Amino acid sequence: MKARNRTTQLVILAVIAVIGLFTIISNLSSGPVKYPQVGDKAPDFSLTGLDGKPYKLSDLKGKSVILNFWGTYCPPCKDEMPALQRAYDKWKAQGVEYVGANIGENAITVKGFMDQNKLTLPIWMDPEQTVRKQYGVSEYPTTFFISADGRIARKQVGGMTDAYIESALAELVKK
Repeated sequence: MKARNRTTQLVILAVIAVIGLFTIISNLSSGPVKYPQVGDKAPDFSLTGLDGKPYKLSDLKGKSVILNFWGTYCPPCKDEMPALQRAYDKWKAQGVEYVGANIGENAITVKGFMDQNKLTLPIWMDPEQTVRKQYGVSEYPTTFFISADGRIARKQVGGMTDAYIESALAELVKK
């Protein structure tokens, strides 16, 4: 009986070792994940807006887009929101759209923040953080400036000032 238990244990250990080895080899051979960079085509995605409607990035084709990943828990995110609102109000007439991709929060929290700060920017909800992961965002805020041809023209990690946003948009619209 003891020999049989020992054999069973060795077989189980061997199976676990083979599975572990297979997992390691497949992870190493898949290569590093490539996230979109400046010059790349911005990956399309779909999210639900704070208004409850479905939206796709490709719906904004032909327009310049500010894609801003943010959260109400992030001090630099909160600090830059009034500047983003001013820029959106000013540049919308030139075909600039804003997409505020909120990271993992519920609609009640985000709506409360927007109302409290008198913000009317379009907010798309990323509750599962799938788009954040797709774009390789790990720090907040992170903003992608996407040109009318759908390419990433600029990426900014960290908070932005009015002057920075103004400069980035002037360059974006000129392209």
